[in-house]
Amino acid sequence: MIRFGTSYYLEYMPDPRLDRDLDLMAEAGINTIRVGESVWSTWEPRDGEFHLDWMTPVLDGAHERGIGVLLGTPTYAIPPWLQRKHPELAIVRPGGGRIPWGARQEADFTSPLFLHYAERVIRTVIRRHGGHPAVIGVQLDNEPGLHLMHNETVFERFTDWLAKRYDDVDRLNEEWGLTYWSHRIGDWAELWRPEGNTTPSYDLAWRRFQAELTTEFIGWQAEIVRELVPADRVLTTCLAYQRPALHDMELSRHLTITSGNAYYLTQDALTADEPGEHTWYTSSPTALFQSADRMYASKQGRFWVTETNATSIAGPGLNLPPYDGQLRQAAWALIARGAEMVSYWHWHTLHFGAETYWGGILGHSLEPGRVYKEIATLGAELETAGDDVSGLVPDAEVGFLYSHDSKWALGFQPPFDDAYESVVAALYRGAADAGLQARFLSEPDPALPVLVAPALYCLTPELAEALKAYVEGGGHLVLTFLSGYADAEARARAEVAPGPLRELAGVRYLEYSTLLRPVPLRGGGQATRWADGLETDDAEPLDWYDHPHFGRWPAITRNGTVTYVGTLPDRDTLRQLFREIAQPRLASDDPRVTLRSAVNRRGERLWFAHNWSDRETAVTLAAPGIEVTGSREPVAAGPLRLGPCDVRVIRA
Repeated sequence: MIRFGTSYYLEYMPDPRLDRDLDLMAEAGINTIRVGESVWSTWEPRDGEFHLDWMTPVLDGAHERGIGVLLGTPTYAIPPWLQRKHPELAIVRPGGGRIPWGARQEADFTSPLFLHYAERVIRTVIRRHGGHPAVIGVQLDNEPGLHLMHNETVFERFTDWLAKRYDDVDRLNEEWGLTYWSHRIGDWAELWRPEGNTTPSYDLAWRRFQAELTTEFIGWQAEIVRELVPADRVLTTCLAYQRPALHDMELSRHLTITSGNAYYLTQDALTADEPGEHTWYTSSPTALFQSADRMYASKQGRFWVTETNATSIAGPGLNLPPYDGQLRQAAWALIARGAEMVSYWHWHTLHFGAETYWGGILGHSLEPGRVYKEIATLGAELETAGDDVSGLVPDAEVGFLYSHDSKWALGFQPPFDDAYESVVAALYRGAADAGLQARFLSEPDPALPVLVAPALYCLTPELAEALKAYVEGGGHLVLTFLSGYADAEARARAEVAPGPLRELAGVRYLEYSTLLRPVPLRGGGQATRWADGLETDDAEPLDWYDHPHFGRWPAITRNGTVTYVGTLPDRDTLRQLFREIAQPRLASDDPRVTLRSAVNRRGERLWFAHNWSDRETAVTLAAPGIEVTGSREPVAAGPLRLGPCDVRVIRA
């Protein structure tokens, strides 16, 4: 069963209407709600004074209608009495200023004082409601890792953390290259604070440490809650993957299932499918698939989408209610890539607060409208699909290594704006344009015939050996510029680039250049952003720069089953490159149509055919099947009609 949900906040309603709301949800096929994660001051309006009964009618009403409840711990939004009583809990920013209270996530969650109050409210709320038969699980905190905390006690912990890892300051001086600019320290007390830091290795350690704090905090909550709830309750948290203090793969070890946000721009952003910025929302169908694949990677398994668009997102300046069919398209896209829950933020558009214009399923009028009707249609489809979409494991022909260390290191010394995510997105799009499906990984998977290592800047000896073993095992490895250039400490290697990958790639380079404007390629495409001055050892050139200076060097090379991409090519060049490397399971000749596949719990393959355009089209099925999204009638091999902004799911 796919969980189909929404966040529901009775406490925000201008008038009591619990039964009306729950009835509307049940009629729309909504079978899950998320509650309680943002209102510590409602649970505990004064220090030690708890109000718990207000949630009982919500849980009872949901249970009566067969609606499961994800109950949140409210620790990410502290109450006014706590910040007034203990202003020292405020997070310190770089430079020493404290984050003023008035938003959320302003408190240093590592403080023993904060943990005392947090544990008290967690135990009180979960002990009272965690065993309710409606409760299917507990969300631990919400969107953790928003800030890099510079509090004095956090810095002291960082110093201790370094001492444990490096043993003594002499080793730290050597590993970080602290001879430079007279940064050598003679004692741990001489370590400078991060806000003045200019040393790349220091910053990488600082980012690792901050992510560990976030992981530790969620793990701490998981231990508490697990004591208090039945063993069948799910433990999760809602991840915002762009948080600076987050390592999703490490944090997810403490969770039963990974959950996260999947926000996206609608209207023409979905119909045009043009590359967009990499931020907390995506801006194309390909990027939406990519965000889902990143969620799957957190535990290498199915995941929950605890927040996604109902209508507009953010503030009134980003008011883009979806075109007809786009909510349905997005939900099935997420399900195709392993989502076991799709939950909308939120049920009703708020009448007050910072998110007044973040649209819910119901608008400010609280009357069901076009959006509610489309969600009800989708709810009916999901109910009809039933076991056909249960336990889906998405197919993949290409693996993508994802490196948090490389992302952090390239963020500190960026070769260009948003370098790491830009390279990842461009290569992912190239594979997707070639009809290939992807899976993000933290290490090579020999079961996948192609592995892409985009901008793998921080390369450990262990990972270098694993890449070599992957190639020796018959896999095709795609490397890009920046890969292997630095070691695990983010130090540039004192050897010919690409360092440990040189023999594999069959290339070397002694110089590189930023490209301030695109440079033509002889094959007809363009090179952008960067150019390695590649010289071949054993590799064969596949394409060259067409330029008076750069034309002496190849842009893309191949050595056996290792392809090296020394620039950021244009979209068409990357699509063609991936078409030469791997074959998709089923390809579409129409660029407006995407085809994704997954295998359900019964071992049956499902095809998800999306027409993202606003015009009717068709895709060719190689074999007959059964329609999952509609009549459940047999579908013949051959043309499959797709209406504007349409999706059809076929069981093979």
